[in-house]
Amino acid sequence: MTRTSTTATTPTAARDGVRIGVMYDRDWAPEGLPAFAREVEALGADDLWVVEDLGWNGGVSAAAVALGATERLRVGIGITPAPLRSPALLAMELATLARVFPGRLVAGIGHGVREWMSAVGLAPRSPLALLEETIGSVRALLRGERVEVEGREVRLDGIRLVHPPAEVPPVVAGVVRPRSLELSGRVADGTVIAEGHGPAEVRAAREAVAGGGAGPAHTMTVLAFACVDEDPDRAAEALRPLTEGQAAWLGRPAEEVFTVSGRPEEAAGRVRDLAAAGADTVVLRVAGAEPARQLGRVLEALGR
Repeated sequence: MTRTSTTATTPTAARDGVRIGVMYDRDWAPEGLPAFAREVEALGADDLWVVEDLGWNGGVSAAAVALGATERLRVGIGITPAPLRSPALLAMELATLARVFPGRLVAGIGHGVREWMSAVGLAPRSPLALLEETIGSVRALLRGERVEVEGREVRLDGIRLVHPPAEVPPVVAGVVRPRSLELSGRVADGTVIAEGHGPAEVRAAREAVAGGGAGPAHTMTVLAFACVDEDPDRAAEALRPLTEGQAAWLGRPAEEVFTVSGRPEEAAGRVRDLAAAGADTVVLRVAGAEPARQLGRVLEALGR
């Protein structure tokens, strides 16, 4: 039975101009996802984002679980690696979810971690070409078009979906580097920025996607490590494994990895800083005990 939703954009999101989401961390057991999704929906979160990293959980299946467990929550896939999936199959999967849960899906696609893609024999010759051709093909298929592509990385010979969605879900690019950001501005509905990036980098990303041709409707989703605690040292300790790992990936000192942390009012202030820099959605990747309770404290501090 098709579920309909008239509240995919919630009153809270409209009130202060930024959506607040939470990530279901890849290290959390998948069987806990339905209850967590219902809990954060009851708290008033706008979004729940699921992860697709090699060896962890499938992003499309996790999104289906979260959507089926809730009534209002928007669910984002952040992100499906383009090398792992045929654009035709990915479009089929996304169309199924979008038809059953209209207005409640955001589909994120990215390059994937090159080492992981190599480990399964799928490292592309041109990651940029693969991402552009994949996003372009998926978006066209979701619009119900007959797609012919003879690209550097993707080949589709007259493929069309029999059941395209009536409400086409946004397809967003999870990217970091300048050329990829420009590509996102050219071909995607929005951009997803990885954890650790602060307001200055969000502003720079906005400029980069605009340079690629993004218009005002192009959305910016920012993932952010989070820990809400009255004791700043305890919050920093809970975040340390995440910030140190991300610092190595970003090539910067751990203390320069941006987090949404501290007391609830401080964490809310950091969310507002990201929003002021251009974030349309802030997705908290919560560390420490009782992640839903921490999310609730941030929402309360934001006036939710």
